[in-house]
Amino acid sequence: MYDEIAVASPTKLSGMIRKRTREESGPDRSQDRIVTKVYCTTFDSRVGRIYVASTERGVCKISVPRETRKDFFTWLDEHLDLDGVVDNKSRNKEIIDQLTRYISGRLVRFTCPVDLIGTPFQLRVWKELMKIPYGSTITYKTLAKRISVPSAFQAVGRANAVNPLPIIVPCHRILGSDGSLVGYSYGIKMKEFLLRLEGSIIL
Repeated sequence: MYDEIAVASPTKLSGMIRKRTREESGPDRSQDRIVTKVYCTTFDSRVGRIYVASTERGVCKISVPRETRKDFFTWLDEHLDLDGVVDNKSRNKEIIDQLTRYISGRLVRFTCPVDLIGTPFQLRVWKELMKIPYGSTITYKTLAKRISVPSAFQAVGRANAVNPLPIIVPCHRILGSDGSLVGYSYGIKMKEFLLRLEGSIIL
């Protein structure tokens, strides 16, 4: 199963180097590109194949079904340096175990370290998402109010759409104003599955 990763050989890199920063708004919006060593793997779960990447700081990217291997490596290429990517399952053992237990209904809170990579605004949104308890849901407007930008619920929605750590950063717990299952980049069926797993909805 690991031959799908096909990553580069490890290289010696001296710490994290911020390559460039762009504005959050406008067509050229992008996160900083970071040069560091990245450990990747893939595993099969109850919901399908999941790709995982982590740095020395923690897990930085998860691609759940609907996102492809190409999507996964495109994100890594845009945000990190692929020359530092290595295939290493043992480095991701903790997150694989926690994701497996969560998807099996045996884990309600993730404790693995994370390395969130995004713009300052995106980080504000994602960190607030992580405060939403298991089994709870809120609306996009409520989330916008919680980060003190009540009129920016559409920007909040866009930040949710590019969340690099779905499930761990629980963007699936955000609903439309009418309670509808809208705006989930990984598919409504996946969102429904996760909310039903947590007991948030009964359909």
